[in-house]
Amino acid sequence: MYIFAKFLHIIGFTIWIGGMFFAHNCLRPVAATTLEPPQRLPLLAGVMGKFFTWVWVAIVLIFASGMHMMAIMHAGGGAPPHYVHAMFVIAVVMLLIFGHIFFAAFKRMKRAIVAADWPAAGAAMGQIRKLIFVNLILGSITIVIGALGPLMYYR
Repeated sequence: MYIFAKFLHIIGFTIWIGGMFFAHNCLRPVAATTLEPPQRLPLLAGVMGKFFTWVWVAIVLIFASGMHMMAIMHAGGGAPPHYVHAMFVIAVVMLLIFGHIFFAAFKRMKRAIVAADWPAAGAAMGQIRKLIFVNLILGSITIVIGALGPLMYYR
């Protein structure tokens, strides 16, 4: 069962981190240089709406599988290693940041788009972009910790 949990964990963080990388480094820059705000912002909001649904799925996969693997580690007679705790703390911070993106900034962006208030929609998109970048960095650090952390025990 541990290997299945690990598989789900990998699928979850691949969806989340890969989607953020694509949106931040590929989609948004091209949209910003080729489309005017009345076309660009609804496009980005639509893409983010679809992506954010997958992020919620990824979050469930990541936390459920991570907690399951931690429980298996505890059942094996000891606490999970420090790097596992570090990954968990970073994941919680990322979840809180995503919660702000989804429930505050994205909501503001959608309201501004409906009102055709392009400066407000652009400002909300700017905040989303910055927070996605923060989460992209945190997620990348977490992947490195997960990949290299176990190597500390194989000297």
